[in-house]
Amino acid sequence: MAVWDSAAQGAQSPHSHPWLAELIFALDSRLRRGHAIVEYSAHPSCIFRLEIGRADRQLSLRDGTSLRPQQRIAELHFWNEHIPPIPQNGATIHWARRMQKSIAISLRELANFLSSRPDLRDISVICADVPSGTKAQSRQIAHIMAYYGFETRNADERLPIRERVHRFGQNVLISLIVFALNAAALRLDTLNRVRVPIYLSRRTLERKFANLDGPSGEVAEGS
Repeated sequence: MAVWDSAAQGAQSPHSHPWLAELIFALDSRLRRGHAIVEYSAHPSCIFRLEIGRADRQLSLRDGTSLRPQQRIAELHFWNEHIPPIPQNGATIHWARRMQKSIAISLRELANFLSSRPDLRDISVICADVPSGTKAQSRQIAHIMAYYGFETRNADERLPIRERVHRFGQNVLISLIVFALNAAALRLDTLNRVRVPIYLSRRTLERKFANLDGPSGEVAEGS
């Protein structure tokens, strides 16, 4: 999932560096183009972008959906500019509700997008790698995303060197974004962030989100 850090969100901090933020987000935009990461929805509350990639593992989800290595897969990335800003005093219940609503809207928009694209009919699994600093945070992320139907898998610690270098580069970019937007929020563990791999079957996506009514983003009763 694309670079995003809650500590970097919110009103402009007196410790921010706007000139650096402009450079970093320009770099992020260039990287997105290189990876063909697209904005699949014009909804202002959509907080995900989409990349069509290839699976690097074999797995089976609870509803029976199977994934094979090299099978095409829909990878979600955070749309940084659309993330609801966290108040300077920290996350509130109101912020959490906005975030929940944004996730639901984003998944509804994704279900509609996939159904409108015959060339993506082979996509059966949606995935994301969510950056996390600690094991406790990893468990919290897994619990939150389970509400939306995502399943968590343990990260493979035996990653090839190329992937380790790639993830370290992502952590560097996260650190630069945090420093640019709010240097006081930069933590020592930012460069050591781990990933929480989460998976959602297309079948579950369509069952839970394809028939949501209106722009509210509320999950339909019984979904």
